Amino acid sequence: MIAAIPLPALLGIGLFSLVIAFLRRRKRPSADDIKGPPTQSRLLGHEYDLSRQEEVGDLEFKWLREYGPTWKVHAPFGRDALMTADPKALQHIFHKSGYGYAKQPAQNHVSYLMAGPNIAWVQNADHQRHRKIMNPAFSAAQLRSFLPMFQATVQRLSDKWKTKLSMAGPSVLRVDDWISRTALDIIGQAAFDYDYKGLDDHSDSPLAQAYHGIFKEVGYMLPTTTMLFRATWDYIPEPVLRLFKYIPAQPFTHLRGVSNLFTKYGRDILREKRPEVDAEKRTYGKDVLSILVKANESSDPKTRLSDEEILAQMYTLTLAGHETTATTFSFLLYEAALHPEYQARMRQEVLEARARVFERGDVEFTQEDLDAMPVCLNAIKETLRMHPIAASLPRVATQDDVLPLAFPATTNTGKTVMEVPIHKGQIVYTSLAAYNRIPQVWGEDSHEWNPDRFSRLDSGKQTYVGVFANLMTFSAGTRACIGWRFSVIELQVLCSELFGLFQFSLPEGYDPKKPEVQRAPSSTNMIFLIRGKPELGTALRLRVELLD
Repeated sequence: MIAAIPLPALLGIGLFSLVIAFLRRRKRPSADDIKGPPTQSRLLGHEYDLSRQEEVGDLEFKWLREYGPTWKVHAPFGRDALMTADPKALQHIFHKSGYGYAKQPAQNHVSYLMAGPNIAWVQNADHQRHRKIMNPAFSAAQLRSFLPMFQATVQRLSDKWKTKLSMAGPSVLRVDDWISRTALDIIGQAAFDYDYKGLDDHSDSPLAQAYHGIFKEVGYMLPTTTMLFRATWDYIPEPVLRLFKYIPAQPFTHLRGVSNLFTKYGRDILREKRPEVDAEKRTYGKDVLSILVKANESSDPKTRLSDEEILAQMYTLTLAGHETTATTFSFLLYEAALHPEYQARMRQEVLEARARVFERGDVEFTQEDLDAMPVCLNAIKETLRMHPIAASLPRVATQDDVLPLAFPATTNTGKTVMEVPIHKGQIVYTSLAAYNRIPQVWGEDSHEWNPDRFSRLDSGKQTYVGVFANLMTFSAGTRACIGWRFSVIELQVLCSELFGLFQFSLPEGYDPKKPEVQRAPSSTNMIFLIRGKPELGTALRLRVELLD
């Protein structure tokens, strides 16, 4: 039958079909057609521009105002990509698509270099296995059992401050260093039933020294040659990438040194948890590692982790579980110092709650007490909103897709669209920092620290995205931060202990219009530095006064 059709007619039909397919494709703009800003670097694209901004979010907030929550950017080597803060797009990527948007290899491999095959690095079925095994250790009931230990550790910090300030009077302290050491001890006790001695002298805590500033080391103001080298990682097979940890140059040497140090700690801790060493610890241990070791008694490989994987989880939990929470609370103290009226309200709330605890004959707050402190809880939410540690999360589409939008995007021809086709392999940079500042979501004062917004927001009118307060700070969906509840409870305990005993203010001569604190970009993360003095590393100085 086909043979009976003349060749010119077949060619005509084929050409007509191609034209129709082309026109159909042109009717629905692709990500390449979306309007976006120019870049300074043709080779590195906007990854270079973002790495050189003074403050995290400076460019994203500017682009948010110019283009709305979705715009086109350029990835390294001339690839067109999309950047979005749109809540509906984020919901689709992180919730509805499951593993349909994978972590970008070039960014994800840094996690492997730091910790090995950890839960943040593994993908798809391996990630499901890790998550299933680890979820019981981070259930709400399990985390509530850590509350007394959280309180005891934070009280050690307050006792040290009380001793210091009662002798010296109000003093300017490196609060970030103190909080980081406290958080290190908390994660050591909760995760491994181990004392890292963070609140002891630094000479007694080599791990605290090794971890300090590690995020700056791996991502802050990287040379162009290093950025180009990392950009090639998207095209290098995984087995070859794993060998990069042995490169005899920085930051690989530093990362290898920290990893070797932690492996020494980790193997000693893990050895003590083995059932043949201490059956009682195995049975009654409530720390995270005890639960993982107990799960490993299963004969089913789908419910087990290898020793290498367990060590990787230990490293990741130690780093992520103390550095990120410590940075968040340091920023909360900074904002409280900038807003003394709100700090006074937090203190009043803590003191009134403490009085109720004493009236009923108790000594410590329960979790219900902490949850009934909205002034403090709103301060935590607002600090997480304003200062997300992970500012962006790059993802790569594993298949062709269509990205729905809550707010229109504009094409190069001026047309507005409510969805954007995504092709397999395309990079989508999700801007968590920009989402947390969208005025239509958070209010017209979205760039101001105002915790009271959480008392007036109508969550029913928001697109569900984040796991806590609808923020993207802990990511979302299948790859949401497994320890987000742990972090929130720790922040609540820090607030309830420290604001009842101390007053925090800016050091003498500090000009809020020319802040000393810089929210600097480090790869996709945010770190704080002393402005103009990055060589000093992360540092936050506040005046601390002991109250009667």
